[in-house]
Amino acid sequence: MTWLVTGGAGYIGAHVVRAFEAKGIGTVVVDDLSSGRRAFVPAGVPFVQASILDGPALEAAIAEHGVTGVVHLAGFKYAGVSVQRPLHTYQQNVTGMATLLAAMEHGGVEQIVFSSSAAVFGTPDVDLVTEDTPKHPESPYGESKLIGEWLLADQARATGLKHTSLRYFNVVGSGSTEVFDASPHNLFPLVFDALLEGRTPRINGDDYATPDGTCVRDYIHVADLAAAHVVAAERLAAGEPVEAAYNLGSGDGVSVGQIMRTVADVTGIAFEPEIGPRRIGDPARIVATGERAARDLDWRMRHSLEQMVESAWQARNAAS
Repeated sequence: MTWLVTGGAGYIGAHVVRAFEAKGIGTVVVDDLSSGRRAFVPAGVPFVQASILDGPALEAAIAEHGVTGVVHLAGFKYAGVSVQRPLHTYQQNVTGMATLLAAMEHGGVEQIVFSSSAAVFGTPDVDLVTEDTPKHPESPYGESKLIGEWLLADQARATGLKHTSLRYFNVVGSGSTEVFDASPHNLFPLVFDALLEGRTPRINGDDYATPDGTCVRDYIHVADLAAAHVVAAERLAAGEPVEAAYNLGSGDGVSVGQIMRTVADVTGIAFEPEIGPRRIGDPARIVATGERAARDLDWRMRHSLEQMVESAWQARNAAS
């Protein structure tokens, strides 16, 4: 059994590869290195540098490595930037998915775990998001992820494809000092970079209807996320039933203010964050239940907030 991990040289993808390898399940990585890093791929794991839009390269990788399943993480993931680059976003995330599914059908690969997103929900009007919460994506990125889920459902009806989609919320931390979050848009790297450069981290709004006035979000550790991918793949391979989609959430939120205080404690760098105005469209709270994933995918929060921050900080420093 060998699983193709698209985007396996990225922050999340590299953790997924390590989780598969730890269970003795072979992987092969396809990544164009547009945002991933070759050094993130463990030694000994076959690596193919190719775009998700390159159908012949995908077909060749599937055939050469005897691929039996796919974890699909490759794509353009920046929700805010997607508003300025909608065509690029749809090309990478929608055309890319269609190209991958065609290559899978050509190679007789009948199971896939898809990296979806909480962005499919937009700004929910409920305190706790479930899988059945109405979908109202508010960016081309969120729309493209929802279309990806639709494509899987359509292909399943047509060919019997076995699939599940994992909707992530705020992924943080590190399971290896060799892999860190280098995104220019995510909270942890933004805060760490500011501290390392002698700048003061910033909070966008402190007058929300939350316990400390700052936005509440659902933060999950990347290693917990990776472990859920492995269980999902194992269930698909064993022919066990899975839901079409799972929310990977904590069921409990953490405020941006709490994050800042924990970062100060963990790093030993005392600071009072600057307070800026609210960002347009930022909801006060987005938190999801992970009950279905707990039932089927052994999903649980194995790391505290302190462990999330500490592991991310250690990985960031190891990269310096």
